Amino acid sequence: MITGAAFLLFVVGVAVYIVVLYNELVRLRNDNDRAWANIDVLLKQRHDEIPNLVETVKGYMQHEQQTLTAVTQARAASMNAASIGQKAQADAMMTGALRGLFAVAENYPQLKANDNFLKLQTRISELEERIADRREFFNDDVNTYNTRIGQIPEVFVASFMELKPRDMFKVSEEDRKLVEVKFQSAAGA
Repeated sequence: MITGAAFLLFVVGVAVYIVVLYNELVRLRNDNDRAWANIDVLLKQRHDEIPNLVETVKGYMQHEQQTLTAVTQARAASMNAASIGQKAQADAMMTGALRGLFAVAENYPQLKANDNFLKLQTRISELEERIADRREFFNDDVNTYNTRIGQIPEVFVASFMELKPRDMFKVSEEDRKLVEVKFQSAAGA
């Protein structure tokens, strides 16, 4: 009778442990989803500002059609992206297009003095900083999640739940390139 009670206690203990693991993995998965949703909200806010930015700069940058087209195409790609990977790729494309737009805007003093452009540029820059912060939180959550579903005994519960490792939000190859800095000499200016 004592061995039966001990066995029953052991089975109950294992069942409770499995439930705790299951709940912890569900919490981690939900943390990942929440972290991504926070990034997605900021991406949407940035996408909503792009048409205003393009309209503001159109009149000034008539000869920069390629730059404006790149921004418009990047926004369309972002809006059509469905998966996290596609959105991350589209986000990298949008970031590059905006960098190009702001770099070209430096050649237009009237545009740089436009109050609406300056407000939009500040707003988009603030959103970019917030997105970068959220990417860090997202990557931390994904790392914790991927580590936990790969460890024993969680790996068994994770396979039962059909949980797969998730990709982190990575830096694009464009962002890895070295930035070339050129200074004009005083004599050449």
